[in-house]
Amino acid sequence: MRTIFLHLHPVRVNESSVRFNRTFGLGGMAALLIVIQIITGISLRFYYTPVPAEAYNSVVFLKNHVLFGQFVRNIHYWSGVFLLNIAFLHFLRVFLTGAFRDVRKINWLFGLLLLLLIVFSNFTGYLLPWDQLAYWAITVSTNIIGYLPLAGESLRTMIIGGKELNAGTLQTFFTFHTAVLPLLILVLVLYHFWRVRKAGGILIPESTEKAEMVPTMPDLVFKEFIVALVLIAVLFTFSALFNAPLLDKANPAYSMNPTKAPWYFAGVQELLMHFHPFFAAFIIPISVAVFLAWIPFLKYDEAPNGHWFISEQGRKSSEATAKFTVIITVAGILFNEYVMNFELLLSFLPAFISNGIIPLLILLAFMAGYYRYYLKRFNLRKAELVQAIFVFIIVAFIVLTLIGIFFRGKDMELTFPWNV
Repeated sequence: MRTIFLHLHPVRVNESSVRFNRTFGLGGMAALLIVIQIITGISLRFYYTPVPAEAYNSVVFLKNHVLFGQFVRNIHYWSGVFLLNIAFLHFLRVFLTGAFRDVRKINWLFGLLLLLLIVFSNFTGYLLPWDQLAYWAITVSTNIIGYLPLAGESLRTMIIGGKELNAGTLQTFFTFHTAVLPLLILVLVLYHFWRVRKAGGILIPESTEKAEMVPTMPDLVFKEFIVALVLIAVLFTFSALFNAPLLDKANPAYSMNPTKAPWYFAGVQELLMHFHPFFAAFIIPISVAVFLAWIPFLKYDEAPNGHWFISEQGRKSSEATAKFTVIITVAGILFNEYVMNFELLLSFLPAFISNGIIPLLILLAFMAGYYRYYLKRFNLRKAELVQAIFVFIIVAFIVLTLIGIFFRGKDMELTFPWNV
């Protein structure tokens, strides 16, 4: 048993690397949740029928007549939600400690790919209950694909196998969710861990490199075991208290109001409320993806030091950027919603310009002004400036997502708690 763990860890590790606040155990928790997803997914396959006429009934049968059926379904559902959130937090941790550069830059790309596959795994599984929530959420999400230039509508038709969701769509999603994506995720996770090992383990600050070396077993493995037990306890408790959602059987003739995309696409759906579809569904997401893939290959002034936020200056500039982003994002949404709609005000211009280029230029102008009059005071190095841009993107995405989930009501109107 001791040697099994040494395939993942060296015999001895730096004492500072096993501190919980170095990684918070996020990578290990994500790996454990993937295993739980696979085990519970295999269990659910024994009762699920991937045909529209039977899919919903098979879920209801599992829920009402199979011993612990509802509990296993709850674990599968909530572990998927936990996995996506923990993988996202792991992604943030890796970036904010600088562990995406130099020898780790290729692994950063594989990490981004893993995060994308986890999103798609949640997405394909979302449709399988074939209830109203699943049907219309996937309909909205696939409609977003149709906004892509040139091949968007053809791509959407290819993905869902027609003009609207059908038996072919369910079978395709089922195959990807239960076979293709789990295999890809499992292979990439193993490769991802191997590359971490080849890079010398997690990145630690230079000031702690000469700390005492401690044996992996039990110093590291014991802590990982405790984290795993706590995670399982939290997941099982959550699954016992909160059931996975299941509404009425899907009815293509009756749409929900509001009709929302799955929560992890709520930010993109919110963007569509304020930008031309070409910008919201294509230009902005592609630009963000290119930025995230490009940053490890930039030439930086110095090697990564393993410190959170790089330095005290980096931390302060990131905090200031986060506050600025929350203010500018919320203000922009309220301005567009209640004060001035550029598409209506500039209706004499093509929507591509009035609701696309002009709002984007205004946003870029605010960012440029913020850099010129605030961030320049910090005299930031390149790594700290890239970090500030990263924080802006992530915080804006989180704010858009939260507004899309919690503050969009009937007819996708802004709804506030005090108005309910």
